[in-house]
Amino acid sequence: MITKLVKLSAAAAVAVAMPFAAVAAEAGPTIQKIQDRGTMLCSGHNGSYFGFVEVNDKNEWKGLDIDICRAMTTAILGSPDKAQIVPLSWAQRFPALQSGDVDIIIKATGWTMGRDTELGLQFSLPYFFGGTQFMAHGDLGVTQASELDGGTICVEAGTTIERIASNYLKTLGVEHTMVNYEKAAEMRAAYLANRCDAFAAWGPFLAVLRATELEDPNAHVILNDQLSNEPIAAAMRQGDDNFVDMANWMLASLLIAEEEGVTSANVDEMAANPPNPKVARLLGASPGMGERLGLRDTWAREMIAAMGNFGEIYERNLGAESPYKLERGLNNLWSHGGVLYAPILD
Repeated sequence: MITKLVKLSAAAAVAVAMPFAAVAAEAGPTIQKIQDRGTMLCSGHNGSYFGFVEVNDKNEWKGLDIDICRAMTTAILGSPDKAQIVPLSWAQRFPALQSGDVDIIIKATGWTMGRDTELGLQFSLPYFFGGTQFMAHGDLGVTQASELDGGTICVEAGTTIERIASNYLKTLGVEHTMVNYEKAAEMRAAYLANRCDAFAAWGPFLAVLRATELEDPNAHVILNDQLSNEPIAAAMRQGDDNFVDMANWMLASLLIAEEEGVTSANVDEMAANPPNPKVARLLGASPGMGERLGLRDTWAREMIAAMGNFGEIYERNLGAESPYKLERGLNNLWSHGGVLYAPILD
């Protein structure tokens, strides 16, 4: 009996010590279709969802969502230029995905139970979190909601934002007066006329408003408090697990690259002299990154070279290098106070 137990223990120890054997995968039907077509079809907008899906003065698509689409296109097809942006309204996006008019929706789309269970969709890892925030007049000198004591807050009547903002301020013990407006335009006009000290809205919307519609953006401050969160993720058709895996590991690789300091500028050097096994695997210097997805081992390296890591993508579209100057906040890496993290790359 003792001999059998020793043998079983030894076998278990060997099994734990050995890594799982890599299983080569074939590209699923969506990736195969994209490769056969030679382009990847991503959801667009009317061009005015600034910071996420917009058209610049050269009639070129840009934004966080556009760059993530281009990153995934590079991973699959080797070039960001093979992304084709299909303009869609908010209402058109899900029917367009179901009918095959687009391959994926990357368009500030929240992951909800209804969409997940009733629309036949699958969602990727969240790549952005946006929630209710406050914007205040800069001359008040406030940077956080606890400093709004005695203030007047403008908000759209009957919205979840109204309830969230009120509850948040009450929880902080902040005395305030909530002023309701039926329309967003009326609310903005009231704020600009100094009829309220601050107003509450979706954080990215506030950033865009400050950068694009206010005469002096620096005269307004988006406070640090984030009152709620909505996970933004890529949406795909159900039934193609390989494509969902691809989307998840594309996003994970952008985050891992940022964690490990791999950028568009140093990716080739990192690939030639990887500082650790994780970076070697990520950049295809050691095998395994591609075969389990039905792709080449260098797909992440090519993607980072073309688009940068997640931090680079964020900063040029929404952050310090953009007109919007949106602090990363929860959209930072977990190691920098945010909530973004990648699954383990083994």
